Amino acid sequence: MLRILRHGVFGLAVLLGLFSATPPAAAAYPDRPVHWLIGFSPGGPVDIVARIMAQWLSERLGQQFIVENRTGSGGNIAAAAAINAPPDGYTLLFVAPNNAISTSLYKKLPFDFLRDTTPVASIMQLTNMLVVSNAFPPKSVKEFIDYCNANPGKISYASSGNGTSVHMSAELFKVMTKCDMVHVPYRGSAVAFPDIISNKVQLIFDNLPSAMEQVKGGNVRALGVTSPQRWPSVPDVPAIAETVPGFESVGFYGISAPKGTPPEVIEILNKAVGEALKDPKLVAKLAETGGIPKPMTPAEFGKLVADETAKWRKVVEFAGVSVD
Repeated sequence: MLRILRHGVFGLAVLLGLFSATPPAAAAYPDRPVHWLIGFSPGGPVDIVARIMAQWLSERLGQQFIVENRTGSGGNIAAAAAINAPPDGYTLLFVAPNNAISTSLYKKLPFDFLRDTTPVASIMQLTNMLVVSNAFPPKSVKEFIDYCNANPGKISYASSGNGTSVHMSAELFKVMTKCDMVHVPYRGSAVAFPDIISNKVQLIFDNLPSAMEQVKGGNVRALGVTSPQRWPSVPDVPAIAETVPGFESVGFYGISAPKGTPPEVIEILNKAVGEALKDPKLVAKLAETGGIPKPMTPAEFGKLVADETAKWRKVVEFAGVSVD
């Protein structure tokens, strides 16, 4: 009997040893495709960067990272879908300034972004660029301000939706220059450019990736960037702050997940993004979009989003704009 008991204890110890040696379920992550929701239309700046990163993550982690465009409401439709998804790491959200802005701009959001999401990783920092139709007379920021003030209410500007940095960069510009312009929101900047090119809408403060593409194609003309100094990838384009002291709107791109996503999954994703941002080929692709890689820990990225939320709340209140 004692021998049987000893064998039983030994067998139990071996079994427990096997279980303890078995890695957590998250260690196998991902074992199926991951859906990455973005709030803007295909071909826009967010879409371009998301697809660059998704391809790298798919190849590195062995499962498809599928970019899904859930457009509308300044990116809030995508945010709501991600927040309401199971917190298992298989639904992620592309995070940008619109998520920080919407917190104060939209008065009836069904979620609290900071409370209901988990920060995963920062991808890059970027600026916006003021571009105008080639048919629009002004050739500089100074000429634009003078023209706008001489034609109040007769100029319209496009945005990629209410609450985006594209929208709020223009609102900040309006406040600081007393320029009276009409806002025309679209479901992403890609669908706005045909109207800008045809001069139905005169301008946009677009994210640099898609703005650069249109400028290089000769479709529109660049007047200035929204960073406080000239941006490294477009040194010939002046900063708007050179004409409007104190003007600044610098954006960020990153990834968040639904609240409750396992820390092990967050760690795997953060590490993978960090490795991606060290890959010379991927960094070169981001540079082509005008982005500067900005790897961060999840905690650092969470602080950035919180700080941006507080900053844009002041701008929203200062500009006196809101969306019901």
